[in-house]
Amino acid sequence: MGLGRGRGVSVPTAAPKKTALKPLHWSKVTRAAKGSLWADTQKQENQPRAPEIDISELESLFSAVSDTTAKKSTGRRGSSISKPEKVQLVDLRRANNCEIMLTKIKIPLPDMLSAVLALDSLALDIDQVENLIKFCPTKEEMELLRNYTGDKEMLGKCEQFFMELMKVPRIEAKLRVFGFKITFASQVEELKSCLNTINAATKEVKESAKLRQIMQTILTLGNALNQGTARGSAVGFKLDSLLKLSDTRARNNKMTLMHYLCKLVGEKMPELLDFANDLVHLEAASKIELKTLAEEMQAATKGLEKVEQELMASENDGAISLGFRKVLKEFLDMADEEVKTLASLYSEVGRNADSLSHYFGEDPARCPFEQVTKILTLFMKTFIKSREENEKQAEAEKKKLEKEAIKEKSATKKDGVDNDNDLIQQIHRHRT
Repeated sequence: MGLGRGRGVSVPTAAPKKTALKPLHWSKVTRAAKGSLWADTQKQENQPRAPEIDISELESLFSAVSDTTAKKSTGRRGSSISKPEKVQLVDLRRANNCEIMLTKIKIPLPDMLSAVLALDSLALDIDQVENLIKFCPTKEEMELLRNYTGDKEMLGKCEQFFMELMKVPRIEAKLRVFGFKITFASQVEELKSCLNTINAATKEVKESAKLRQIMQTILTLGNALNQGTARGSAVGFKLDSLLKLSDTRARNNKMTLMHYLCKLVGEKMPELLDFANDLVHLEAASKIELKTLAEEMQAATKGLEKVEQELMASENDGAISLGFRKVLKEFLDMADEEVKTLASLYSEVGRNADSLSHYFGEDPARCPFEQVTKILTLFMKTFIKSREENEKQAEAEKKKLEKEAIKEKSATKKDGVDNDNDLIQQIHRHRT
């Protein structure tokens, strides 16, 4: 049991094990690099011996079957040992993840494939379809399974699942088309809603007479402040100037130019104070990015192209894809019309978005729609906030004046009582 003198390779050995032990999952070295400690252990001279291994102790500590399991399986141990293991061809981690995914779907494989070929969104939802896409067999995995000549019943669950999927030509392409069909209606509605919001906001801003008057009032106010300077006699101002109204403070530091604007409008043109009511879609529009809409439009167009490609490719699939082709053709006809309508609406939105920048004298390339709506939304909110602060300040001053009036009245009354007392005392002294 020592180092085995006289052999080419000297490896520590132990008595033969009688019980299956838990394996040590190491990375085995088969060739010792020169100068490494493994090369040194193969030398015969002056090397310390490895300790003798007590196999009985090792078996009691590291047996592959626990005591309880061993006790429970007494009487059937022979059959359990002789039971053939499942054949695993797919990477173990991927196979395990695949089996977990299948337990979540909870639909027999044949029924699941029937749902895919029928494009039945009631049987499978988008999450399930996306999971199925993740676990479509790769070319390499398909090759492994095609070359397998053993008993297919002995394959693992993942391998059997892959074998089922391989019965359907271009299963991954069909699943992707299925996923596109499931989400198409909701994506179209969301995109249409965003496009309509932009159109509505643009129309509201350009048609608001109250906002136009507010802008003219700001121009007048700015020219009054800048009179006699290079900034004076302006015919207009850049849109981002609206955000500077809150930065300009009065001498007493208690009021900003925005507060003064609200005060001026409230006193001279109170009907303009609620101009924000004209702009009901502005804030929602300010949160929409035209770039994102362009990407969604592109995704819808590319998705339809994939549908067309799969419809053409499936012509040669035979009977297995007959139902699939029928449902897909109906969907394609409907979706094609929807995308054409969306494309027209998207073009209109692009023109309207640019026209909003032009309305304020801005270049759409330098001050695009997103910037215009964000500035206007912030201005609108700041105006409302400043107006409310003005009202609170006015209310506080009113209460202060009322309090002072009561105090003054009370003091006057006290003075009157004191005068009456003095008069009584004088009369009393005169009589005596």
